Amino acid sequence: MKKRIVFAVLAGLLLAAGCSGNKSAENTVGVIMPTRSEERWLKDGSAIKDGLEKLGYTVNLQYSDDDIPTQARQIDDMISKGVKCLVIASIDGSALSNQLANAAAAKIPVISYDRLLMQSPNVDYYVSFDNYKVGGQMGEILIQGLKLDQATAANPVIVELFAGSPDDNNSVGFYQGAMDRLKTYFDRGVLKVPSGQIERTVIGTLRWDAAEAQKRMENLLSAYYSGNVVLNGILSPYDPISLACLEAAKAVGYGSTPGKPLPVVGGQDCIVASCKSILAGEQYATVLKDTRTLGAATVSLVDTLMKGGTPTGLDTSSYNNGAKIVPSLLLDSVIVTRENLMTAVVDTGYHTAAALGL
Repeated sequence: MKKRIVFAVLAGLLLAAGCSGNKSAENTVGVIMPTRSEERWLKDGSAIKDGLEKLGYTVNLQYSDDDIPTQARQIDDMISKGVKCLVIASIDGSALSNQLANAAAAKIPVISYDRLLMQSPNVDYYVSFDNYKVGGQMGEILIQGLKLDQATAANPVIVELFAGSPDDNNSVGFYQGAMDRLKTYFDRGVLKVPSGQIERTVIGTLRWDAAEAQKRMENLLSAYYSGNVVLNGILSPYDPISLACLEAAKAVGYGSTPGKPLPVVGGQDCIVASCKSILAGEQYATVLKDTRTLGAATVSLVDTLMKGGTPTGLDTSSYNNGAKIVPSLLLDSVIVTRENLMTAVVDTGYHTAAALGL
């Protein structure tokens, strides 16, 4: 099993670094996030910007609104303006090779943030959660929620599978981690997929689009679920996809018809809407990837690079982007259910009680 790194940032160290930060234009950091339409990316961008500004750096934060040419132009513009470091959360991890080459020519270090930049040697570092482990947690949610250890091949549990965007390398880790965790149940005949749609290329959801996922779920329910065939669970890689699938299920009587309870659905990112759904007893669980921790790790890495230091404690074997092994900082994630939501989410301040309507 690959080495997992938890990158801790000491508040006192950050404060000390902040006292010596240079606020001149020479200390500008470019931060590019994929979209402002999703809650998590707003939190990520703000966490990095606030952390770097506390250290005295100037931050150029841009959102690309899920448009690849816009993201490419933003990076080109930042390079031309002389930023000293780039933090990039890509839309399509393979679409920025020219920009990365330009950054390398300008001696600007590039940090691939949460989504691995692919097919380029000009990626210096990767900061993310352990995507394979996150996928395993997605599988574990179904194991727990569907009580798969108690199930038998004589009465198999019925599920459908959804994966993330095919152009996002994170989807590979999520899918492989989940399928490896569920493999023994498929092998024993305990777990069945009536549609037969199992391969990642088939079940992927382009751009993580919830509307597309809902449409696919509606088609699956119409084509494969009639009579006594009842959907028991859904493997979901992302909270908006989870909520969309639940809406499709509710539209055909799940949760309101005897013998058709809502399917067990997991998710990822611990967004407010999913937390509310979990508390209401609808979405079963989600995977919390605390963006504050991810942001703090990124801020510390940028600070080290801007000061001419050499980062330590890197994973140098796990993430190959097709052109090189990218040195990585890999953080831990947490499964959140109704039972631990208050302690894991509210008590830690990730979401306030007021935001969850409590």
